Amino acid sequence: MSPQAEHWHWRPLIHRIGKCNCGYPIFFRNYLCLHCGLALGYEPERATMLSLEQVGDEGNLVIAGAAAASDIYRRCANFDLAPQCNWLITVADSAHHALCRCCRLNRMIPDQSIDANAALWHKVELAKRRLVSSLIALGLPVASRLDEDPQQGMAFDLLADVEPVPIANGHLDGIITVNVNEADDVAREAIRTALHEPYRTLLGHVRHESGHYYWTRLLMGSKWHEPFRALFGDEREDYAAALKQYYADGPAPDWDDTSVSAYASAHPWEDWAETWAHYMHMVDTMDTAMGSGMHNENVELLKDPFQKEVLYRFEGELDTEIAGTDAFLDFFNAWAGLTSVLNEFSLGMGLPDFYPFVLSKRSITKLHFVHRFIQASGVASNVQPKEAAL
Repeated sequence: MSPQAEHWHWRPLIHRIGKCNCGYPIFFRNYLCLHCGLALGYEPERATMLSLEQVGDEGNLVIAGAAAASDIYRRCANFDLAPQCNWLITVADSAHHALCRCCRLNRMIPDQSIDANAALWHKVELAKRRLVSSLIALGLPVASRLDEDPQQGMAFDLLADVEPVPIANGHLDGIITVNVNEADDVAREAIRTALHEPYRTLLGHVRHESGHYYWTRLLMGSKWHEPFRALFGDEREDYAAALKQYYADGPAPDWDDTSVSAYASAHPWEDWAETWAHYMHMVDTMDTAMGSGMHNENVELLKDPFQKEVLYRFEGELDTEIAGTDAFLDFFNAWAGLTSVLNEFSLGMGLPDFYPFVLSKRSITKLHFVHRFIQASGVASNVQPKEAAL
């Protein structure tokens, strides 16, 4: 085992790839083992997929082959609807909720009397489950604004365009709005091309909007607020005017030296949300890579790894005061090496780059800021040793 094996990316947050009780490979999206026929489901508190067998005739499920008594689960009520949700609910929780932790975040869903909306809703929920599983595993607060935390919780409005008023993706007061028409690949690609974006996905949207939510929910007014302004800029800048200028004149000329994407240069809020989304991309992809055995012992193509000068420091902070820095650098450098390989895989199939971004040192500093903020805000994490501070 290499020295890097002590660091976070050898301990995935979520086990998205595993094995059924029969030994057959299973994945995060699965609800049935095609080899042995066992039911499968995702358990968000354990952050893992489970092989299940039914007990009784009330839809109760237990872990298949468990040596000792285990929790009893039920399917999310959306399992039999368009989302085909494979998340599990404990029987105790099912006395209060028919929906899983992810599905009960929905405030509005697309009109299901329109046939086309079922497929769109299904695709949006696939992306949302990916996001919410990461948020829970990172220890961030995830509670429904509808019936769990009416003041600070989050909720999703999943809406379809109704002419002549288009639906805009966005966040306001804990409500994340998603235009489900972007689940249509042709429509989304047309928007991506029109906006000259290298990357546009449903998952990217929900990750981005969750960044806005947590900025308001956790960062605003905290000890992180002034450091945020020093690094990302002053969010009191006129937001509407900044976006108008961005769409009229394009990104800031030096955006690729300062931000993870062109859109991030539009306004400090967008810089934060884009950086947050990219951090979520990285954590999820590295989780998957670890689960599949594609770790840095096998993929070592990064010839010029980044060093400590890219790390974020509070004013006056010494290198020795930044706990877990080696872990973050290992994480980021492993990600950079991995994406170089995955880009080649994509090109070998005639597809665009898997990760079509080149990150500057300043954008990595911002990613480290997000990393440290999540470490301070979450209650459970594997990104650095548990005994380490910020």
